[in-house]
Amino acid sequence: MIAELNAASSLPSQKVNAVHDETVPESAVQNGTCVRNGNLKTPREKRKVREQCENIRRNSTSSRRVSRLQNGEVIEAVTLFEVVSMGKQAMQSVVDDWVEAYKQDRNVALLDLINFFIQCSGCQGMVTAEMFQSLHKKDVMRKMTETFDEETGLQYKKFMAYPWILTVTWPVDMDNEDYPLIRTGPYWKKFKANFCEFIAVLVQQCQCSILYDSYLMDTVISLLTGLADSMVRAFRHTSTLAAMKLLTAVVSVHLNLDVNKHNAQRLYEVEKQRISGKRTSYRLDQLERKRKEYEHKLLEIQNMMNAIFKGTFLNRYRDVIPEIRATCIEEIGSWIKTYPDAFLNDSYLKYVGWMLYDKQAEVRLKCLLGLQGIYSRKELVSRMDLFTSRFKDRIVSMPLDKDHEVAVQAMKLLMLMSQNCEDVLSAEDCEMLYQFVYTTHRPLAVAAGEFLYKRLLISEGDEEVQPKGGREFGASTDQLKRLIHFFLESELHKHVAYLIDSLWDWAGKFLKDWECMTTLLLKNAEEDGEALSDAEESALIEIILATVREAAEGHPPVGRGAAKKILSVKEKKIQLEDCTKITEHFIMVLPQLLAKYSTDAQKVANLLQIPQYYDLDVYSTGHQEKHLDALLREVKDIVAKHSDMSVLEASSRTYYILCSEEIGIYSQVDCARTQLIDELMEQLNQLLDGFWQKEGEFCMDAGAISWMNSALRRVAAFHNAHDLTKWNLYDKTLRFLVFEMEHGSLPVLIILPALQCTYFSLLWQLSAVSENSTKETLFPLRRELRRFSQICTCFLQHKEKDVREKVFMILCDWLLILSHQDSNNKEEAIGLLGYLPNTSLQEKLFLFIREHVFVDEEEERKDLTEEEEKKDESCKLDDLHRKRSLLAAYCKLIVYNVVEITAAAEIYKYYVKTYNDFGDIIKELLSKMRHNNKMQSAKTLILCLQQLFQTHAESQDSSSGVDFSSASFTNIKELARRFSLTFGWDQVKSRESIAMIHKEGIEFAFQGATRGDGKCLPPNLGFLLIISEFSNKLLKPDKRLVYTYLQRYIAEPLPCRGDGWQPLVWYRNSLLANEDEESSALGNLGEWPPVGTSKTSSFKRKLSNGSLPETSQTEVASKAPEQQCTSQLPSAAGKNRKRLKSREMCLQERLPFLCPGGLRRRYCKDEIKTEDVSEDGQAGGTAEDVDVDVVGADQDS
Repeated sequence: MIAELNAASSLPSQKVNAVHDETVPESAVQNGTCVRNGNLKTPREKRKVREQCENIRRNSTSSRRVSRLQNGEVIEAVTLFEVVSMGKQAMQSVVDDWVEAYKQDRNVALLDLINFFIQCSGCQGMVTAEMFQSLHKKDVMRKMTETFDEETGLQYKKFMAYPWILTVTWPVDMDNEDYPLIRTGPYWKKFKANFCEFIAVLVQQCQCSILYDSYLMDTVISLLTGLADSMVRAFRHTSTLAAMKLLTAVVSVHLNLDVNKHNAQRLYEVEKQRISGKRTSYRLDQLERKRKEYEHKLLEIQNMMNAIFKGTFLNRYRDVIPEIRATCIEEIGSWIKTYPDAFLNDSYLKYVGWMLYDKQAEVRLKCLLGLQGIYSRKELVSRMDLFTSRFKDRIVSMPLDKDHEVAVQAMKLLMLMSQNCEDVLSAEDCEMLYQFVYTTHRPLAVAAGEFLYKRLLISEGDEEVQPKGGREFGASTDQLKRLIHFFLESELHKHVAYLIDSLWDWAGKFLKDWECMTTLLLKNAEEDGEALSDAEESALIEIILATVREAAEGHPPVGRGAAKKILSVKEKKIQLEDCTKITEHFIMVLPQLLAKYSTDAQKVANLLQIPQYYDLDVYSTGHQEKHLDALLREVKDIVAKHSDMSVLEASSRTYYILCSEEIGIYSQVDCARTQLIDELMEQLNQLLDGFWQKEGEFCMDAGAISWMNSALRRVAAFHNAHDLTKWNLYDKTLRFLVFEMEHGSLPVLIILPALQCTYFSLLWQLSAVSENSTKETLFPLRRELRRFSQICTCFLQHKEKDVREKVFMILCDWLLILSHQDSNNKEEAIGLLGYLPNTSLQEKLFLFIREHVFVDEEEERKDLTEEEEKKDESCKLDDLHRKRSLLAAYCKLIVYNVVEITAAAEIYKYYVKTYNDFGDIIKELLSKMRHNNKMQSAKTLILCLQQLFQTHAESQDSSSGVDFSSASFTNIKELARRFSLTFGWDQVKSRESIAMIHKEGIEFAFQGATRGDGKCLPPNLGFLLIISEFSNKLLKPDKRLVYTYLQRYIAEPLPCRGDGWQPLVWYRNSLLANEDEESSALGNLGEWPPVGTSKTSSFKRKLSNGSLPETSQTEVASKAPEQQCTSQLPSAAGKNRKRLKSREMCLQERLPFLCPGGLRRRYCKDEIKTEDVSEDGQAGGTAEDVDVDVVGADQDS
């Protein structure tokens, strides 16, 4: 609270301004705050001030009210800070009231304004003021200090706000992370807006009067400059924001004055021409005085601008706090855009350019937004040549920024530069920027889509293009051809769905011109020499499919966007209209396209996906049955011509979409489907009759095998989507598998589709199981399920790699389905049909993963010839996709508890080694496991590390011990570090898991010790180095508890002369790294002194139950003697400590397995003091420090 100078306020203004060198008399208490002037002389006075500050902190500054009597009436008085923060009163009336008060007594009003800025900084201390006018400059500079008074625990800042020297006093533990400008919530967000509005309105209302009195602005600028140099973040941030907004408002005043000056000058010139040279004019003199007045005001305004810019901006634009830097850059961008004549030059633009390299995304974002405002105006771009040439490369690289919003705004800025700056972007720059249409972040892709559309796809003459030969599609055809050429030239990307989605917001009109697209496809080369090539036709068909999908679904493709967006009413209406338009057009055109491209598998597979986006009711309501017959004939013909699985699956799905029982065309499509399947099964039966010759033999003719393969593939494709049980396919395909298992001579071309058919047959039988199913029907199905599982297990060792991989994928899905039966079925059916793999099968599954997924590339390629190596290079990406699919299938078994959870430990071993290829899959496995069970997941991690450590130890020479510098040990340590990083920043959330890892690690490290006195070197002691990677994830209380648990296994004092005990020293240091009282002990390897001594009463903590092993009194004596661990941690003055009871309950709830009985109070000489831990206060590591002091930890049984 600022002292209102009673003596000064009661004197005439000329007396106040008189020259004197004395402190103002002491003020009265206001708003419950005792305010003192001058310096605090005695310790008593300092203690009194400290007590007052502490009292102030207990009160909310936003609810202070003082009532006083005036003429018998109670008047409620509020501070300026409260009025502005509440925002219930119009800002202009608030400023008008203050201006009126200033005119009556400017000292009192100015002190009220100074108080406002101090309170806006969140300061709950005091401000004292002493008048200054005649002190020598050296004495003044000596007074400008910011110190800490150790006796009172108060911080002092003394600086000049002419004509006063202000001293701000506040408690040293003032929360530097909580002040109005950074508080969250709508109230404080509104406060910031009100704060900025108040400054703008204040300058606006004062521009015609007191702004130029050489008193108000001098004081305010001095105040803000002094506060901006403070070490306290709250003062620095608030004053910088105020100064920047003040300069913005002053710039607006300067603009108005400049306009008025030019108007006055013009009127003066006009009046001067009207008046004869011999006579004088009163009007001319008046205009001359007005012009000089404006010049004088402009000079003062320029001085104010220079003072603020040099005193605040130049010091704060590179402040350590990113919010302050962002504020400075945001406002300088506003100044340049508002007043380019003064600020649009390299002297000011350089600051924006420099901050484009800032480490904080918020600052870079403000730079880009400011530059957008400049480059959007063509009249300003011509003056940006030097800046553009200097910083263009940086801006071009910023779409690659790791912050998404910065990347988006950089792309938008480049769009403006491309439009308004001629030839600023080279062809190479544009080619690089075009590729961002394929990025997964949709806002950036859309911004790149705008850049691509306006830069490449359209030209100025597109609207005026005349159709050639009387055709209708002039501009759309040209744009489509440009799009096709761009897509074909983008060799690195073949994701046409991403390309269309990027352009959808900008080029939706011509992308929905399906009539133009299909006309291009159906055009004959004889009719028009400009027909598309085969590659262009394939690309156009892919574009058609992508546009149809985008219009019908109304949401981005998979991988771009977290979830499907909720469509508005307008968007739903557009979606329905597009679906109707798609159906009406392609019902007639699609059969023609299928007939034209019936022999091209890729084109047909894409075209057959279009019917799934139809509005099928149009067939019956529009009487389009003849077009339906045409479509069914073409699909049937395509099935007969092709054996490619993509074409067959698309055909099968088309029948599935059209065979919906709710629509009127069901009977017509069902009849056609039945007829087609009858023909396929008849063809298969004929081939089977000729294939099996006699017992144990089959037809070896290559043509017969090829025909059998095609027939089986067609049946398998339709059996995937349609129930073919009534055709009795299961027995026919099972015969192939049984024959192969017994004789092992069938070709792969027959085994693979036979496996698929058998698998689909069993799935359809399994899905037909209902509540009414009897045991008599379930037992045969159960027998067949077990039989198929045995066949698949046998085929895991097949000689052909394709068969092994196909069987593995089927087996993983099969086990997942059998182990998670539908809960709607009765329990008896689930019990009969459920199946979990035994230990032998689980071992075979993991062995398969290790041999087929985690195999080294060198081992894979060592037996390949030169030609095979060249072919292998071209197929490397396909092999990687196949391996990823195999690993993902196995990981699903772990996540859904089909195999033992310990199998995850084997997968984790390859996390670092195969991070580039499979790191995302293993990380997702770890995340899902942690979501299912945090403690089991932690045990799996530590099990993985233990197994790797044991393998490393066994590979070492037993006489030399474990080599900590070897590559294998370094890899284990790196794996532990990666595991630690997966726990994130929220230490409270992962508290139990991290503590469990330390507990299991300590127990493993001390396994195998030959003696129980804690002095024999354990063989696994080096494992402590590995779990030390998790120490930084422990909270302070947990570090002390883990350290106490470690003391169970060691004896003190312990001689550590040798490298063997070094891991224990390092691990212990990692637990006590942040403890000030241990600093002297950390460097001493000879002995371990006790942790400290406590002077307070104490209580004892027990560690005997829960997750820790129970230890009897004799075992404790044999393992490690009782340790008296005493500690005394200093805490910052003024930190609020909760009651000991709540602290005990907190640790008991958070860490039950390390302190099973809680922290039980025992009135004896030992004591444990703990700080409470809150979830809100620990996330991110920015909250108040939490410490724990352990003073003795006896273990009682």
